[in-house]
Amino acid sequence: MGLSVDFYKTSALKCPVVDFLDSLSGKVAQKITWVLRLIEEIDVVPIKYFKKLSPYDIWEVRIDFSGNTYRILSFMYNEAQLILTHGFIKKTQKTPQNEIEKALTYKNEYLTNGGWKR
Repeated sequence: MGLSVDFYKTSALKCPVVDFLDSLSGKVAQKITWVLRLIEEIDVVPIKYFKKLSPYDIWEVRIDFSGNTYRILSFMYNEAQLILTHGFIKKTQKTPQNEIEKALTYKNEYLTNGGWKR
C-alpha cells in the first residue's frame, strides 16, 4: 500500500492545492488525480511521477501533460502520510527556490500547529 495523500490548509482554511487544481483544465486535473492515486496505491512510485528534492525534506509530485510541466510540492508526515502544499506550472529546469521556500513555510506552519487538527 502506498501513502495517504492529504491537502495542506492555511490558517485561514484555504487550500492552495485545490486552488491550483481549480485553475487547470479538466484533462490536466484528471492526470494529476491519476498520479496522486498512483502514489496512494503503490509502494515504489517511479521517479517520473514522484521525487525527493535534495537537500530539502520536500517531495515533488511530477506531472507532464501536452508539453507542459506541472508540479505539486509536498512533505512527509508520520512516515505514511504525504501532505500536498501547493502546485505550480514549472517553466525552468530547476524547481524555483521561492516555490521550495513556500513549501517549507507551509510545512513548518503545519508542524507548529500540531498537524492535521483543522
